[in-house]
Amino acid sequence: MDLTIQPHKLSGTVTVPPSKSLAHRAVICAALSDGTCKIDNIALSDDIIATTEAMKTFGAVIEQDGSTLTITGAGQYVTEAKADASATTAEHLIDCNESGSTLRFVVPISTLFQGASRFVGRGNLGKRPLTIFYDIFEEQGISYKPTEGELDLVVDGNLKPGHFSFPGNVSSQFITGLLFTLPLLDGDSVITITTPLESIGYIDLTLDVMSTFGVTIENEGHQLFRIKGGQSYKATDYRVEGDYSQAAFFLCADALGNDLLVDDLSMDSLQGDRAVVSILEAMGVTFEQQGNGLIGTATAGLHGTLIDAAQCPDIIPVVALTACLSEGRTEIINAGRLRIKECDRLQATASELKKLGADIEELPEGLLIHGVKSLKGGETVWSYKDHRIAMMLAIAATVCEQPITVTDAECVSKSYPNFWEDYKAIGGKIQ
Repeated sequence: MDLTIQPHKLSGTVTVPPSKSLAHRAVICAALSDGTCKIDNIALSDDIIATTEAMKTFGAVIEQDGSTLTITGAGQYVTEAKADASATTAEHLIDCNESGSTLRFVVPISTLFQGASRFVGRGNLGKRPLTIFYDIFEEQGISYKPTEGELDLVVDGNLKPGHFSFPGNVSSQFITGLLFTLPLLDGDSVITITTPLESIGYIDLTLDVMSTFGVTIENEGHQLFRIKGGQSYKATDYRVEGDYSQAAFFLCADALGNDLLVDDLSMDSLQGDRAVVSILEAMGVTFEQQGNGLIGTATAGLHGTLIDAAQCPDIIPVVALTACLSEGRTEIINAGRLRIKECDRLQATASELKKLGADIEELPEGLLIHGVKSLKGGETVWSYKDHRIAMMLAIAATVCEQPITVTDAECVSKSYPNFWEDYKAIGGKIQ
């Protein structure tokens, strides 16, 4: 789907979709529980569908009624697997689509159940590193058969409790997958982080949701996690809060002169991408809170700043757009992991914004931006089939002098299926 977008100011109220990060975690905890849970305010994006279908594979029963999922957990099957480790069962087939979270969360979880698990996926998912898990499997004698290129991984064996050690710059998804799994084993475990941990916010989300479902982990300064074995997830109802990762697009739109109330945000959220608020404040934006929403204005204009992406990589494309129209110099650092997302987001962001008239330079681990007065537009730009690039370009269109055409715009379904409908409802002009 190719969309031509006319320059037009956005205005009104936009209710951001539920947090994809929290939805993954709530679905998994509920699906590992020993009872029936209701998870409210769920949007079934492609990634969340991948996780719900994965947990069904292990025996969870998941039924949808609008934005609510009723989940009867598969906790009993974990217990049965412990009781009869010699039993065999059919291979579990887990289609991760393009969801790195589903893959890295569920690989260790799969070892709780009887039988082999086969993970398949599409896009760049097969290129996302899994060495952290492979090293554990080698050490513990767990069978695994990876393939090069498109994801097709078979894992067979049971994870054992122990001492696990990683540098802090590995994806937090690996640590979260282990945190979900280790409390259900029969013995205690420890995870040691040997260097400062990046993406701390995502680990905090994991620990918070797990605690809500009755599983506790001792966190010593995000450098040591002590995990008691023999725990179980308790059936709990849960509401997913609004997503700061998606709110970032509309908050940045406000910074660029649009007039939006961005609604359904938790002001004390643990989401790492809440950093978009402080980043924009450092660039000259003032926020006004109205109920559970925020309105941002940059009355005195925007100015460049230094942005550290280590704890909030997902918001960088749209923050980079904002920097392109800020006076002076902006440098984005510690953003190397953006190169192994759905696309190389550093390259994609620099390439497409440069087409529109931005002064932006790609660095090995970040971006260097010198602000310009305006973006000309009048170009065809590519989403790289990456939802965050497509949505960033939609916001860029509102401040271009001429229309732009975004190709492969349907990729927003990965995280925000109703994005284009919401965009039109607040004044976006698209064909």
